Amino acid sequence: MDIAYIIAEERIRQAIKDGDFDKLPGEGKPLKLEDLSHIPEELRQAYRILKNANMITDEQELKRDMATIEDLISICTDANEEQRLTEMLTEKRLRFEQLVGKKKMTSSAAYRTYQNKIYSKFFY
Repeated sequence: MDIAYIIAEERIRQAIKDGDFDKLPGEGKPLKLEDLSHIPEELRQAYRILKNANMITDEQELKRDMATIEDLISICTDANEEQRLTEMLTEKRLRFEQLVGKKKMTSSAAYRTYQNKIYSKFFY
């Protein structure tokens, strides 16, 4: 074992003994773990850091999710699974349009100029 691991473990034990972890928000509740299976393993830690720093917006996440679902639909062979994926894609598209609408991005001239390109990239 390396020294950093030993020091970290000792500090954790001391914090538990001192009660530093008592009465924290969410104590006794299950952790809300994110499903990061869509992100390559070597990029997951960087993704978490960017997300926790609010550098990844909801729109970016939805775009990524929509692209993943579209890829899955394109290789899907089961009709029921394809229907389920299509419904998921529709939900993501609606959520994306809501977020874009709230930020009034659709009223900008730049958005209108590239609207067809955006739709063809993300929705077709």
